[in-house]
Amino acid sequence: MTALLRQAAGADGRMDYGRFTALALHHPDRGYYRRERRRVGKETGTDFYTAASLGGPLFGRLVRAAAGNLLGAEECRRCTLVEIGAEPEQSLFAGESAAFAGVRTIRAGETLAVAGNAVVFANELLDAQPFHRLIFRGGRWRELGVQIGAEEIAEILLEDFSAKETLALAAELPTPWHEGWTVDFPAGAEEILRQLAAQQWAGALVFFDYGKTLAECLTDAPEGTARAYWRHRQHNDLLARPGEQDLTCHVLWERLERLLADYGFEEIRVERQEAFFMRRAAEEIAALLAAPDPGLEQERSRLRALLHPAHFGHKFQVLTAVRRVPFKP
Repeated sequence: MTALLRQAAGADGRMDYGRFTALALHHPDRGYYRRERRRVGKETGTDFYTAASLGGPLFGRLVRAAAGNLLGAEECRRCTLVEIGAEPEQSLFAGESAAFAGVRTIRAGETLAVAGNAVVFANELLDAQPFHRLIFRGGRWRELGVQIGAEEIAEILLEDFSAKETLALAAELPTPWHEGWTVDFPAGAEEILRQLAAQQWAGALVFFDYGKTLAECLTDAPEGTARAYWRHRQHNDLLARPGEQDLTCHVLWERLERLLADYGFEEIRVERQEAFFMRRAAEEIAALLAAPDPGLEQERSRLRALLHPAHFGHKFQVLTAVRRVPFKP
C-alpha cells in the first residue's frame, strides 16, 4: 500500500486527504474495505462492531417494521429492499424477504444501481467514505494533506485547496477562528449519496450512521472528527497502517439533508437511533418485550443495547427520506 500511495502521489510525494483515504479504504486490491478479511464483530482480529452486527436478525426486523411505518406495509411489498455495503456473505434481511418485493445486497466495489420502487438501506456506509481535512492556521482556513516519503508518511499543509468543494466549504467557515481548529469534510459521503439520489427510483431511504452539524463541529470538535480504528482501539494516527485500519469521520447531516431535498426527497429527518426505533418500530418492540418466552432474553438484551442511550441509542443517528415518484433530471 505504501508503494501504491507513493506512485499515486506523483513527483512531489504529496496528496490531499481525500485521495489518501480513497486509496487506503477503497483501493481495489489493497484498500481496507476490499481486503478479504473479517472487519466487523467482537472476535479476535476484527476492528470494530456496529449496531447491526450486535443486533443481528433483530436489527433487520426492526428496520423492516420501520420501513413499513415510513411507507406503509402495502407500499413496502411493492419495493425491493436494497442493502448497501453489507459485509461479505452477510445480510441483515435474509429472513425479511416476505415483507418486500425482493431483497438485493450491494457490496463494496459493486455498482450502485437502484431502480423502480425501493427501500434503500445502509448501516455505517457514509462514514466509511473518503474525507478532506481543513484547519485554521495563520489567520485563514487551509487544507491538510499527506506527504508520502521514502520512509514515513506525514501530515502537511497544502499550498492550495485540492477541489472546488473544499474551497466552497472553507468559504462557509467563520473567520477569524481558533488557531489549529480542524474540520473534517466527508466529501465521499456526499458523493455516494448523490449517486444514489440521482437515479430514477421511488420509495424510502434509511441510513444509519453517526454525524454532526457543521455548527456542532465548530463548537465541540476542535481536533476534527476523523478517527482510526484498529483491533477495537480508537486512535488519532490516521496515517498508520494504510489499508489495514479503518478511517472514518462524522458526516455533516444538514448538508446531506439539503442534497436529498435537491433530488426530490421529502419527509427528510435525522433522529437518534433510540427515537427512530421507538417511533417507527414500536409494535415490534412491544411484542418482543411482552413475549413470555424466556428463550427470548438474549433478543431483549440486544434490544436494550440498541436503544439504551449509554450504548447505541444515542451514538448513532438515522437519516430517513421518502420520494413518492422517481427523480427526473
